[in-house]
Amino acid sequence: QVQLVESGGGLVQAGGSLRLSCVVSGRTIHSDRMGWFRQAPGKERDFVAAITWNSRYVDYTNSVKGRFTISRDNGKNTVALQMNSLKPEDTAVYYCAADTPTDPSTWDYWGQGTQVTVSS
Repeated sequence: QVQLVESGGGLVQAGGSLRLSCVVSGRTIHSDRMGWFRQAPGKERDFVAAITWNSRYVDYTNSVKGRFTISRDNGKNTVALQMNSLKPEDTAVYYCAADTPTDPSTWDYWGQGTQVTVSS
């Protein structure tokens, strides 16, 4: 009933940029927060960035501050992650997630992920 679909991943050289997009479809939801997470091979899924409904507040994990920018367009039901100055350690599957009133302060919905590979 609710689908989150990520796109924009790919292979890029260190120092390059990628822009990820997440489109929410199906049943209309109100997301208090939208977020991005990532999971590297053999590692657990980690938080990357989050943004509130009105885009007033954003949060980033320390390792991406100054390099990544999260944004959302509620009219288009999308959330984006602009990734600049990419490093090999950014290589991971990136997932979009939504925090809704179904369970406040909990990430209720997840996308399937998009692969980001950064070469040296």
